[in-house]
Amino acid sequence: MRTARFGILLASAAFAAGPALAEKIFVSNEKGNTVTVLDGATHEVIHTIEGMQRPRGITASPDGKHIYVCASDDNLVRVYDSTTYEELPSLPSGPDPELFVLHPSGNPLYIANEDDNIVTVVDVETRQVLAEVPVGVEPEGMGVSPDGTIVVNTSETTNMAHLIDTSSFEIVENVLVDSRPRFAQYTPDGKFLLVSAEIGGTVSVIDPALSEVVHKITFEVPGVLPEALQPVGVRVTADGKKAYVALGPANRVAVVDTATWEVTDYLLVGQRVWQLAFSPDGKFLYTTNGNSNDISIIDVATDKVLKSVQVGEQPWGVVAVES
Repeated sequence: MRTARFGILLASAAFAAGPALAEKIFVSNEKGNTVTVLDGATHEVIHTIEGMQRPRGITASPDGKHIYVCASDDNLVRVYDSTTYEELPSLPSGPDPELFVLHPSGNPLYIANEDDNIVTVVDVETRQVLAEVPVGVEPEGMGVSPDGTIVVNTSETTNMAHLIDTSSFEIVENVLVDSRPRFAQYTPDGKFLLVSAEIGGTVSVIDPALSEVVHKITFEVPGVLPEALQPVGVRVTADGKKAYVALGPANRVAVVDTATWEVTDYLLVGQRVWQLAFSPDGKFLYTTNGNSNDISIIDVATDKVLKSVQVGEQPWGVVAVES
């Protein structure tokens, strides 16, 4: 244990001594009703955005200028300037927005509305609703193909991934996955779609060309009960070689080799790790740890947890942008 602790201290010192990153990290705090802003170089809290109710999903425009927040109890998507933190005109969201995804072009925004079993499509420039797409029961996860032709919604109770054509707003395929799917993430080349199942305890690897599950990633951590292994957030590196999976109350992030779909490591982070985001340069992965009220910072090259930083109450989502 002493050797492991010493290694973490060395990694933290090396990280702190590295070149400064011109970035900001935005963390939505579900219970605190705030968004914490951290300096990407020092990891110090530099601002707290207030005035929203139950913020969960969070993302940024492709140019990093705008931050979008699912304010679930406000029934709005709140929009902020990433430099000044000024609140900009909100977007309609449908009821209880939880997660969303932007088209790769930056417009439109696709929002999961859990209470009404729809995906709301919103033009971020005109602030108009373009479509409401009926999906399965309790829609949650959202993902989009790299070419922007397909948007994916996962329905927690129906246990399906719904593939929606972004030009017609029609469901073109439904793929059955394991219980309570929470997140959808394509590989950068678009060849695979990863869908996490919180209660099923798996990540389904779907071939979008076949609309079939071609592999299931499973998890096993010594000393951790199987029911605590609850996959939620998923991210894939830009080179497509590794996937990271947040395992909820297991307090671990699984590292997956995408060539074999085998887990190569489990990284101990904070309590109830929920969502994940890469730094703009892809060198670091940030995790939100809801029960320890912090984020963990992982070095992607070495798969080492460098440090944890306190944020607001019950952090849920995270996004990082160049500043």
